[in-house]
Amino acid sequence: MLRYTLMRLGIFVGCFVVVWALVYSGVAPRGLGASNGMWIVLLSLLLSAPISFIALRKERDRASAQIAPHLDQHINRVKTNIAASRSQEDEADDAARTRAS
Repeated sequence: MLRYTLMRLGIFVGCFVVVWALVYSGVAPRGLGASNGMWIVLLSLLLSAPISFIALRKERDRASAQIAPHLDQHINRVKTNIAASRSQEDEADDAARTRAS
């Protein structure tokens, strides 16, 4: 997971450098007033997202394969807790109804 994150960050930094060079050389438009830095970051994000999606497909699959078993365990634990809570509520409801009768 850390490897995927670092690779994605590297692609973003590369895009940031390219966009910065294009903006300051006049090829790409500058942002308005003090928004130039935000403009460069947004353009970099816009470019790096599809590049990461295509270039890091195998690494993303590896990362999801590592996360999936942990997520399944967590989901099962939550479902068990919900079922236990539901049965406690049903028992309390039944007890209150028998006392009211």
